Amino acid sequence: MNRRFWIAATLVTLLTAGVIQAQQVDASFGVGTILAPSAANASGNYSSQSLRGGAYPVIRGDFLLHKNYGIMGEVSWRASQNNYQGTSPYRPLFWDFNGIYAPRLGDKAGLELSAGIGAESIRFYQPFYYCSFYSCTNYTSSNHFMGHFGGGLRYYFHGGAFIRPEADFYLIRNNYEFSSPYAVRLAHPSAIRLAEDNF
Repeated sequence: MNRRFWIAATLVTLLTAGVIQAQQVDASFGVGTILAPSAANASGNYSSQSLRGGAYPVIRGDFLLHKNYGIMGEVSWRASQNNYQGTSPYRPLFWDFNGIYAPRLGDKAGLELSAGIGAESIRFYQPFYYCSFYSCTNYTSSNHFMGHFGGGLRYYFHGGAFIRPEADFYLIRNNYEFSSPYAVRLAHPSAIRLAEDNF
């Protein structure tokens, strides 16, 4: 992963740690897949390459700051490289920061709605390394701003542990490397409550 991303994520976590004293802090991990228009449906400036398919691990964390409202961040990437236009290996990565609304629907269930912004980073791999002052990599990146909308249902199966089937809609700006400007990620993350403070 990009070193700058991890530095920024660490700084955001440290800066918000004093403010949080959250009602609820959750962390989750899961695996899903991407649904997107097929290569045959590309039109205009979009390439005949689909984002569809593959396994996408996802890591996320959320902080409910006031009642059912909070913030959330997540990152998801294709677990294995795919072949772009039959010529070069590539791997997409999605990350986003969101506002979240997560009301309980009873003792065992909860709803989750989120919206925010982020980016798609497409890594095209090369058989050689590029080196800079910070690091060496064997890929070049094409980055695109994106909007994110998500929803899921939480099922609490034991204490603060829950599973959450979810769907995430990505609206990706200038995503011309692929067949369309949007994609849907379906995932089944499991999560654990790290902290809960009922005020």
